[in-house]
Amino acid sequence: MSVGLLAVVDDILSAAMRASAKTAGVVIDDAAVTPQYVQGLTPARELPVVWKIALGSIINKYVIIIPIALLLTAFAPWVLPYLLIIGGGFLCFEGAEKALEWFGVHHGAHDDDGPRDEKKLVLGAVRTDLILSTEIMLIALSSLDPGFGIWMTLGALLVIGLAMTVVVYGAVALLVKVDDIGLRLMKSASRGVRRFGVRIVASMPAVFRVISVIGTVAMLWVGGHLVLQNLSETLWAGPYEVVHLVTHAIEAAGPVIVWIVETAMSAVFGLILGLIIVGIMTGVTRLVKRDAPADAAH
Repeated sequence: MSVGLLAVVDDILSAAMRASAKTAGVVIDDAAVTPQYVQGLTPARELPVVWKIALGSIINKYVIIIPIALLLTAFAPWVLPYLLIIGGGFLCFEGAEKALEWFGVHHGAHDDDGPRDEKKLVLGAVRTDLILSTEIMLIALSSLDPGFGIWMTLGALLVIGLAMTVVVYGAVALLVKVDDIGLRLMKSASRGVRRFGVRIVASMPAVFRVISVIGTVAMLWVGGHLVLQNLSETLWAGPYEVVHLVTHAIEAAGPVIVWIVETAMSAVFGLILGLIIVGIMTGVTRLVKRDAPADAAH
């Protein structure tokens, strides 16, 4: 009996590891997005806030996402590709907004002035996590063997949910405290250690910029790939066939080159789609704002 149980656990862990590998892009994005929510807090509140967001992430996954995903898998599996298209479109939209902000073309309505309200901060971070965690869990679910069985699938999703939360928020906690580590090193009696601490503190702004770029590229790549793949399975196979034709033509260059080209094409598609969505959303927002005074006058 114990041997059988160990075999089941091994199967669940193996499936969870394989499925988790395909969520890497969203995980990178999640880890890159979250540190912005704790910037501006006092050092003493950074880790408690990260813990609250991580707890909210676990609740998102275990209470909301996994039960709904399993119900849809059991009773309406045809809905999942459409949810992935919607989620992928959202990632493309977010990535395109960030890309535009780099060039000063588009500015989101972010207000960073004044003291930060921890409750609002945590709620905002947990809402963002809900979207990204949904993508992580749906990608993981779509990567599991359809014949795995409901309980094995549940076990794998629970493992993936916990592992991804630990990885993301462990990385976030480390990132937000690295500068504190540098400050401690700057107080060392050793001159070399003090210099190393200064370098750490001085490098953190650049580190966060690099992480932001990686997160944005990952967002566009994952979002574009999700839309391309699931669009081809539901409504329109044309764009995905173009990617397939290009990658097929360069197969002789090796799998690494094929992966780079496919990833780049997914990211470019994601950027184009994201820019279209940004344009639509901007137009709708302007129309609503223009009509609002007229409605108020009546």
